[in-house]
Formats: sequence, C-alpha cells, structure tokens
Amino acid sequence: MVYNKGQKGDAVMTQDTVTPNKLKYHVFQDERFVDLNLYQCGWEQTKPLQAWGPYVRNHYLFHYVISGRGVLMVKEKEYLITAGHGFLIEPGHITIYRADETEPWEYTWIEFDGLRVRESLRTAGISMSNPVYTPAGQGAARLLREQMLYIVEHHEDSPTRLVGQGFLFLDQLVQSSSHKQTHSEKRLRDFYIKEAMSFIELNYRRDISVEDIAGACGLNRSYFGKLFRTAMGEPPQTFLLRYRMNVAAQMLRESRMPIGEIAVCVSYENQLHFSRAFKGVYGVSPREYRQTHFIEQPGNDESKQT
Repeated sequence: MVYNKGQKGDAVMTQDTVTPNKLKYHVFQDERFVDLNLYQCGWEQTKPLQAWGPYVRNHYLFHYVISGRGVLMVKEKEYLITAGHGFLIEPGHITIYRADETEPWEYTWIEFDGLRVRESLRTAGISMSNPVYTPAGQGAARLLREQMLYIVEHHEDSPTRLVGQGFLFLDQLVQSSSHKQTHSEKRLRDFYIKEAMSFIELNYRRDISVEDIAGACGLNRSYFGKLFRTAMGEPPQTFLLRYRMNVAAQMLRESRMPIGEIAVCVSYENQLHFSRAFKGVYGVSPREYRQTHFIEQPGNDESKQT
C-alpha cells in the first residue's frame, strides 16, 4: 500500500512524536535563516512494505539508511537503497519510496532548504538525476549518521545551534560522498560564484541586473549565466529574486515594518510589483505571509504593522 505521510514534508505541524522503538520526529518552528533552514528531522524503524507517495516535497529531504533495504522511485526509475547509503528527494518532483518486505529500513532523515543548499548538493554529486548517496568510506558514513541523529536527539537546542549542526551535516554529506567533485573541477567556478554572492549580498537593495553581477565578476553575461546555473541549479536572475524575497520574508516575520518600506529595502519602489514578486515565490501575498509567520518579539510596536 502507498500513502502520503503528512509528518514528513508538512511544515505546518508543531508537535513532536516519539513512539518507543518505532518513530521519532520533530518539526522546527523557526525560519529565520537565509542560507540554511531546517524544517524537520526524524528517525524510524519502518514496517515491511511501508511506503510514502506519490508526493511532491516543498524542500529537500535526505534519508540515511542505517539498516535494511528498500526502493526509491523517481522519474520512472527505481533505485535500490541499502544500509550505509542514502537518498535525496528534491522539491517539486513526484517520488515514492518503499521499505523492503523482509528487511525493512531503519533510517534517519532531515528536511532542509536555503540559498546555499543547491551548490553544496551539486558539489556532493547528488541530485534527482543521481539521487543515491554512496559514501566514500564507512568512517565517513558513520560520521554523517551520527550528525543526523544528533540533530534528532537535540532538536530542543537553540535555533542558531541547530542551524550550525545543519551546516556540519551538509558539509559532511559533501565531504563523504563518493561522487564529490574534485577541487580542480570547481576551484575557478567557486571563485566566481563567491564573487557573485558577495556582490548580491552587498547590493541586493539596489536595482542591480544580471549584467551588473557578471561585470563585478569580470565575465560576460552569457558565460556567467551558464557558470552560475551549473553551480547553483538555477539562473542568476531567479536566484537574485529568491534572495530578495527571502530577505523580505525574514523582515515580515521579525518586524512590523510597513510592507511598502520592506519593498523598498529589497529594491522595489512599487509595492504592487513587490507583492506580485513575493507571491510568485511564496504563493501568498506579503500581508498573508506576515499573518501566519510573524514572530512576536519584545519591543515591537504593534501600531506599525501594515
């Protein structure tokens, strides 16, 4: 039987679940970080033939298999996933995964996303066209498993500490992958991408274009666009839009600044144009987003909310 498991991939849930010897999971509430966000984590000893899907995820979801075996189905392909390996599910793709009948999975998982995630996953050589994580060695795989389980067991730590652990997990995923790109393959590309990131971080408030970013890197627009897409998995104009909207979303969550002022802070003089751009990324208007995601903080003046 195949079904959708709401706990995994459903970021609106708030409770923790602990079932002795069977299932543990936690859904994180804080979404304050742009580069990396943790949405949920967990551990489970699955039942024979237990399956999830068909389902489309909103964020990246990575499973590390501790024991047992099962299959992942994506893009009409099946992948056998055994102990010591893992699998990645990317947002926007229909997937099904199912535990084996005689040797069901025991695994741990983390759901995550952020502006730095795509580049890291591509450096690790893991994507929907190559979704299986194969470790370079048993020791490296053991460290990855321990880091993931640490997050599961310490989910009540501060958001900053958890995101720090999330970066350690992501780095270990890259470093331990047998498909990791070599240094020589990515050294020059990384230099240009870092230059581009620095320029965006310093100038996103201005009305900058892709030509401006490419010029800051000393590259022509066409070559820069291809290089950026290879590294980040999306065109630079899409990344720039998402970066601005992520900054705007953080301001909507953490301040009562009027929406018109937030629009100007991310380079939009026209509030209507900003609202359309924001809805294109988040699926709701800035006002609706604030109503459901606002984080009350001491010292906020409620009269300033718009």
